[in-house]
Amino acid sequence: MATAPMPGPSRGPQFLGTLTPIQFREAVRIGEVRRVRIATIDLQGRLRGKTFPAAGVVEQLLDETMRMEGCGYLLATDLGMVAAESWWRDGYGDMRLAPDARTARVVPWVPHTALVLADPLDTTGQRLPVAPGTVLREQLAALAGLGLELRVGLESEFVVYHAPDEDQVQQGAGARTRRPVTGPGRDYAFDLPEKVAQYLARLTSALSNAGLPVEAVKTEGAPGQMEITFPYGDATAACEQHVLFKEATRAFAGRHHMDATFMAAPDDSTGSGLHLHLSLWREDQPVLAHPDRPGELSPLGEHVVAGLLGALPELMPFVAPYVNSYKRYRDHSFAPTRFAWGRDNRSCAVRVVGHGPGLHLEVRLPGADANPYLLVAAAAAAARWGIEQPLPPPPPVTGDAYRKADAPLVPLSLSDAVGAFETSALAVELFGEKVVAHYALAADAELAFHERHVSDLEVQRGFDQA
Repeated sequence: MATAPMPGPSRGPQFLGTLTPIQFREAVRIGEVRRVRIATIDLQGRLRGKTFPAAGVVEQLLDETMRMEGCGYLLATDLGMVAAESWWRDGYGDMRLAPDARTARVVPWVPHTALVLADPLDTTGQRLPVAPGTVLREQLAALAGLGLELRVGLESEFVVYHAPDEDQVQQGAGARTRRPVTGPGRDYAFDLPEKVAQYLARLTSALSNAGLPVEAVKTEGAPGQMEITFPYGDATAACEQHVLFKEATRAFAGRHHMDATFMAAPDDSTGSGLHLHLSLWREDQPVLAHPDRPGELSPLGEHVVAGLLGALPELMPFVAPYVNSYKRYRDHSFAPTRFAWGRDNRSCAVRVVGHGPGLHLEVRLPGADANPYLLVAAAAAAARWGIEQPLPPPPPVTGDAYRKADAPLVPLSLSDAVGAFETSALAVELFGEKVVAHYALAADAELAFHERHVSDLEVQRGFDQA
């Protein structure tokens, strides 16, 4: 009886992370990359685009001759990709998408696929000013004009639930019936259910293979809540990384019969943040820390704090873009309710953290639902404004910032936030009239959606009692 040969060691992928032109061609030639996704970033910070057979486009991508178009509504719809009536005035024609082969990378959560990011262009070949990538690029260029480089690190919280069974879906079971994959009080815990531990291990491994190494993973305090932190570095790369991280998080959750959400407030007692750690550098040296007084900010660092506290109240649609975003801002929730700052103080909107030259700022305002490109652009613009004025910050808070009655309140609703944004001369000064008008329309579309729909909770509360 013949004996079957023992299988040899399994071959993993030859190409990981970003691809050089030589690697891109070879990966396509040997069939490791069979498809290419060409994607842009929409207003909500999601990947949107088309998939092509790799062999048919690799050379066009590398020699920059590929022409691709997409409907202009990719930059003019609400969260549900519904076009607001006011955006129809231009007829929703096509916009050109210019792929950048330097962004090519493998995405292990999509087999045999590479991703290439594309810039939206107008009819003259210029980058569209309202595109999130362009908005960020303009703000980073303005800082560079001051001889400054912005570096950031993102900490993202998200909540993972057991996915409903098929019969529950058919019965119309809503999101409120989903069960979190861990119980309460699991902050910093190691004894996770095996299925959850496997999910996190496979997610972080795939991110590493995509060239997106994770700095740390931890559980958070709310049921099912996790946090993943990425290393500090280039601002644009951090935003790209975050968009891909969200896609991978959802993809691997589905493979484990789970659902992951980045809502800011997925239930009445949970808030998920996207904490933005930022510092400024000049000639490869950090400049936020005081050179002679350890633990204190430099004068420039104080101007940055003042800029953040002074400008972000008028830029909140870039920080908290949805109706749900504002349900996270509650007293003693670890989400700030006042525009205050302090040293290692988690009750503040801006927290000074770190040691020595690594002293930097953590902006705790954004929820997990923020578009990272717009969030970082808002922080960069606010920091620049504080430096250029130059502005002094208010006194730091050493106690409970939730009780700091003289500190301005965070807006209570998206309606309040967009009202300040669309009438803000400062927002126009920092971003231009076209960008402010476009994102004010996006916020108005979000408000209009909620105004014309009746929620399950409204029916549950009022059906028998009203």
